Amino acid sequence: MQKLNLSQSLQQKLSPQQIQFIKLLQVPTAELESRIEEELELNPVLEEGEEQEPEVASETEAHEEENGSENEPMDEPAASNDDIDIKDYLRDDDYSSYKTYSDDDEEEDREMPVATSTSLHETLMTQLGFLGLNEKQHAIGKQLIGSIEGDGYIRRPLESIVNDLAFAQSIDTTLEEVETILKKIQTFDPAGIAAQNLQECLMLQLDRMDDGQDVDVIVGKRIISECYEEFTKKHYAKILKKLDLDDEDYIKDAIELIVKLNPKPGGEVSSGMVKNQYVIPDFILTNNHGKIEVALNSRNAPELRVSRSYNEMFQAYDKSDKKDKKLKEAVSFVKQKLDAARWFIDAIKQRQQTLLRTMRAIVEFQYDYFLDGDETKLKPMILKDIAQVINMDISTVSRVASSKTVQTDFGTFPLKYFFSEGIATDSGEEASSREVKQIIKDFISAEDKSKPLSDDKLEDLLNEKGYNIARRTVAKYREQLNIPVARLRREM
Repeated sequence: MQKLNLSQSLQQKLSPQQIQFIKLLQVPTAELESRIEEELELNPVLEEGEEQEPEVASETEAHEEENGSENEPMDEPAASNDDIDIKDYLRDDDYSSYKTYSDDDEEEDREMPVATSTSLHETLMTQLGFLGLNEKQHAIGKQLIGSIEGDGYIRRPLESIVNDLAFAQSIDTTLEEVETILKKIQTFDPAGIAAQNLQECLMLQLDRMDDGQDVDVIVGKRIISECYEEFTKKHYAKILKKLDLDDEDYIKDAIELIVKLNPKPGGEVSSGMVKNQYVIPDFILTNNHGKIEVALNSRNAPELRVSRSYNEMFQAYDKSDKKDKKLKEAVSFVKQKLDAARWFIDAIKQRQQTLLRTMRAIVEFQYDYFLDGDETKLKPMILKDIAQVINMDISTVSRVASSKTVQTDFGTFPLKYFFSEGIATDSGEEASSREVKQIIKDFISAEDKSKPLSDDKLEDLLNEKGYNIARRTVAKYREQLNIPVARLRREM
């Protein structure tokens, strides 16, 4: 049996304006310019340029403004298309000229420098042309160079490259021919290029240095060729025994030479596939005699305003008999675009206000840190702390922190850098995880490299300083700092 029930439910839905604001809030300064250009293309009512002098209003308009809302009819419902109320669109308001940034109106325009570069493959192909190879050999060389990855290695098996040449280019070749051409490519610059693994890469670089007289190079080649596994594990005693050497200085000097070699030779030549990226900070912090000043960097946000040309259309419509269908459709279209322009400008303004409120709250919370950049002065801070200060939702703070950067006197940092969990101390207070990481880094920097500190020892040292921290947490922070375990930090 079917029944008809009536129920009430409360739902929360975002308006189009709120959605637009959220999307703009997530856009970093570097991408804001393209977003504004996109809106300018879509909306003819919105334009950019210098502020214009307001037009002189007609006597009728002046009289209407003097009388205010007493003589103005009530707005018709939005669903009614028979009569378009244009009173609100005939008067000038705050939207006629709006600058997205007003701290420095006379800031000069500067062009962003663009670096030019030659790709790794282009550089290698140029060198290949100097070998004087025949057509088949050149095709093999081109295939090998095309198989080189961004870090400079060929990880694809040579047998597969032989098959690629046969099936894709109908070139019948052998593994020996491919290896011969590969050896020639491995003599190209940068040294170590086209190696199939790290061991071969290091050997290729040492071969370039070998003149038969440098003892460090000779010992280094023996270490890589005969004791590579022991070298990667830093088992120096085993290396001494295996190479039958009495003097540790030979090993020490050779290892110092090896660690200076480039493990990623492809990185020496910037790849054309990788775009040059520039970090454009969203905020600029300056220390003015002990007072931290916050400025919003909006170099890429041009001046925006609502076009005044729409007034002429509205005035013509207001004086007409309002029965011209085409004119009425045009006015309706402009009205929609005008509303969209106002919403966009409002969203930009709200975006800036939200960014500044969030950044100022962060600066106030971490004021001692921003004075000199000492990481040990960073306080534990989570998104909820800032959300409560600025009276906004945590998701709003998260959107700001996840995509924005700030320029300080001691470097440029993402906002999420300043958020960290707390570690309990003996005094009952909480210390920032950033502070603990910095102390771990200081301990390891000052350690005896012949007897590096283990995670257990680091735990004991931190506990002695009053930080209640477990060994697994020490290991987690050490890994986040990209510091290897004690065994791999050992030096002779």
